[in-house]
Amino acid sequence: MALGNELLLVTPAAVARRLCELVATADFWATLGFTFSRISLGFLLALALAAALAALAAAVPLLETLLRPYVAAIQSVPVASFIVIAFLWLSAQRLSTFIAFLMVFPVLYTNLLQGIRAADRDLLEMADVFRLSPARRVRCIYLPALRGPLFAACRVALGLCWKAGVAAEVIGVVARSVGGKLYDAKAYLEIADLFAWTAVIVAVSALFERVFLFLLGRLFDALEHAV
Repeated sequence: MALGNELLLVTPAAVARRLCELVATADFWATLGFTFSRISLGFLLALALAAALAALAAAVPLLETLLRPYVAAIQSVPVASFIVIAFLWLSAQRLSTFIAFLMVFPVLYTNLLQGIRAADRDLLEMADVFRLSPARRVRCIYLPALRGPLFAACRVALGLCWKAGVAAEVIGVVARSVGGKLYDAKAYLEIADLFAWTAVIVAVSALFERVFLFLLGRLFDALEHAV
């Protein structure tokens, strides 16, 4: 406000006004829906694959050994490198899904694997003695062991997938996406739009995290208390 130059930095009031203008348009909701659907899909695919591979790796140590260098490589390579490489293979519309999937998979996989291995060995031995079915073993022993690691991993992964997914859209200049709007705001020096869309990303990411963790908690409660 002291500088009076909105090309350098806009005031919070200007950002709020611009955000209200954007929210009132159909294009805003279409853009948000486009990005939300693709990033959410990437996260859910990563969660499903991480759960399956973690269960298999816990049962087959050789599989964990085979997966370890690939997981380490994904964790080490900068996200920008993956975005540029993936942009050569995939269409722009699929880029954010793939990058969101790739960035959160190692976090989910390693935490789920640790959770499975943290299951109480005494309880597992007791399950062998009483010949519990695999379904009851999962419900009574593995789910309680997984709850803490999975929730911690999801808290990290949900924020990471939005950061990585939107970055992919910015670098790939994906049309009709939040990342594309950020790129346009930078290109046309629309600083209020830049901050407004950034605020939208933060708000939607936080809301998605809260809703998903709430639903995940209800699912765990239902499974653990099922007859």
